[in-house]
Amino acid sequence: MNTSEPSDRGRGAEKPTGAEKLNWMDRRREKIRVEVERNRRGEYTVPTWVLAAALILIVGAWLALIFLVG
Repeated sequence: MNTSEPSDRGRGAEKPTGAEKLNWMDRRREKIRVEVERNRRGEYTVPTWVLAAALILIVGAWLALIFLVG
């Protein structure tokens, strides 16, 4: 495969420029903005760890009630 185009494989070690950092910041801000809009429409979801913690708390309280009262 002989091509006259330069390969980009060796360029990963270069320091990012200010423009690349701004692009990352812009992408991050856009991602947050989209998430806020989605939450305002009521399309938010509860994280799995919160649901698991609530389940453990409920089951633990139920078991404590059974063993302490019984």
